[in-house]
Amino acid sequence: MSITLEQAEVAVKAAKAKAVEIGTLMNIAIVDAGANLTAFARMDGAWLGSLDISQKKAKTARFFDMPTGVIGSLSQPGGSLYNIEHSNGGLITFPGGIPIKNAAGEVIGAIGVSGSSVENDNTVAQAGVDALS
Repeated sequence: MSITLEQAEVAVKAAKAKAVEIGTLMNIAIVDAGANLTAFARMDGAWLGSLDISQKKAKTARFFDMPTGVIGSLSQPGGSLYNIEHSNGGLITFPGGIPIKNAAGEVIGAIGVSGSSVENDNTVAQAGVDALS
């Protein structure tokens, strides 16, 4: 099962609302279960360089079915996933990418957000996920 366009649009809308609430501009990407881009929004004025980062965060979260911040903690020197960011055409291993699960707990996609601090990116991504709960 995969996220639908309708669900992806709900997540994007909620993430955008959270970004406005906390006063930041974001790039928001949603990928489906196959890590294919399903929905994307670049808020007016959001950093151009964060466009690619948001998509890679979403793909990274889906490829490994865990938040990108968790992957980041495992990919530090001496960690079990050290240098993983160089695989799969480049991954992003800092917070802002979160898997999206259905009611049965199956991963149906992921969200990736970039454009501010990693704390804000993660907060906005979580708002997108929470909108589908």
